[in-house]
Amino acid sequence: MRHVILSIVMWLLANVAYAFEIEDRAVFGDQTGNAPLRIVSTADISYFKPIIDAFRTFRPDVTIDYTVASSTEVMDAISREKHPFDIVISSAMDLQTKLANDGFARKHTSPATQDLPDWAVWNDMVYAFTQEPAGFVISKALFEGLPIPQNRQQLITALRQNPDRFKGRVGTYDIRKSGAGYLFATQDARASDTYWRLTEVMGTLDPTLYCCASEMIDDVVNGDLAVAYNVLASYAEKSPHKDKFTIILPSDFSIVMLRTMLIPKTSDNPVLAAEFLDFVLAQTYPSGVSPLLKTQSLGQAEQSTLYRISMGPGLLVYLDYFKKKNFIAEWENAIVQN
Repeated sequence: MRHVILSIVMWLLANVAYAFEIEDRAVFGDQTGNAPLRIVSTADISYFKPIIDAFRTFRPDVTIDYTVASSTEVMDAISREKHPFDIVISSAMDLQTKLANDGFARKHTSPATQDLPDWAVWNDMVYAFTQEPAGFVISKALFEGLPIPQNRQQLITALRQNPDRFKGRVGTYDIRKSGAGYLFATQDARASDTYWRLTEVMGTLDPTLYCCASEMIDDVVNGDLAVAYNVLASYAEKSPHKDKFTIILPSDFSIVMLRTMLIPKTSDNPVLAAEFLDFVLAQTYPSGVSPLLKTQSLGQAEQSTLYRISMGPGLLVYLDYFKKKNFIAEWENAIVQN
């Protein structure tokens, strides 16, 4: 009986430990050694593995426990459930800024942080280590015979003129579920009114809504989607099936997301967390040799068209309850036209 009770208790503890919804998890290194460095991140394991491998070459004695979750789940894991993660990595810059602004992040300064560009750090708590543009991922097969749209207006024209071809074959983020998708949408709308016209056109075509960029890319590859909108080029470029699609950074403007990391106050190992953070920054600045920065599309883009999202309290504007509620309501009216 005691064994049964113990099993139930252990099962409950395991589920409480990860009460928030995770998408994936991997442990790098010896699980029987010292306490691991616990990272919670929105980045897929395959995407982030090169930087983990690089760090463990430098520190082979360190075990890294890497958990993947959506940006909203990542935020809840820290702000609501107080999980003892040591590093928080997210593509949702606004949610990271809110965590820091609400008192959930530790300040960190070191020689590695002193010479960073102003746009790469906020309040010595949130650090950017990638610049990742969002664009169109276009199926070569399903756009065959049509000009490839180079900007939002050309995409609108292509969709309007070919509704039979694109019905049910347009994809974008579900901003009600994806923090990164909501960030892109609000920044898109802030930059140009074209976003709302495009959203309304997509809404007439029974679009598929996604939580994650990787799922959109997979559906372009397998022929379910003709176009995925606001997909990170960094993810698309790492697909083994790049021959099946074209990545377009729109010539009117390309939203550039800064992937950020912070050390939460819930960390049980803040010294090791700071060492990891500094290592990543050293890989990124000033030479940009980090495997996470090898984004061909960014290097080829016209610099004047890049719209880099700025870190800081301005990102909190659209996290206001009423502003967010109204923005999502307007988005639903445009995109969900059933």
